[in-house]
Amino acid sequence: NGRAVARFLAGHTKVKAVFYPGLSNHPQHELAKRQMSGFGSMITFETGSLNNAKKMLKKVRVCSLGESLGGVETLISHPATMTHAALGEKGRKAIGITDGLVRISVGIEDVDDLLADLDQALSAI
Repeated sequence: NGRAVARFLAGHTKVKAVFYPGLSNHPQHELAKRQMSGFGSMITFETGSLNNAKKMLKKVRVCSLGESLGGVETLISHPATMTHAALGEKGRKAIGITDGLVRISVGIEDVDDLLADLDQALSAI
């Protein structure tokens, strides 16, 4: 599911960038291939702005909004307003956390349901 969602997001016109070691354009792809038997389910992607991220996150239905990304269900979060909010704008900028960044921990739901949910949510941007 993680690889399918990463490929989908990488090809979506509303997504500016996808950070996932299973994609060949990831800077650590070759290292990940040597160290992993798969590439996992944690994906980060850029929507372009805080407004875009908020619009998208309000529309997801299969994905659940949550700060903790460790479950069998698909969870999605907005680091700038959740996990990294305490760093402040300057602190987040220093480590590359933009207002448009969204993280998703892909779960075991039917992959077609996940892709449809993300597609309809991204259409809000």
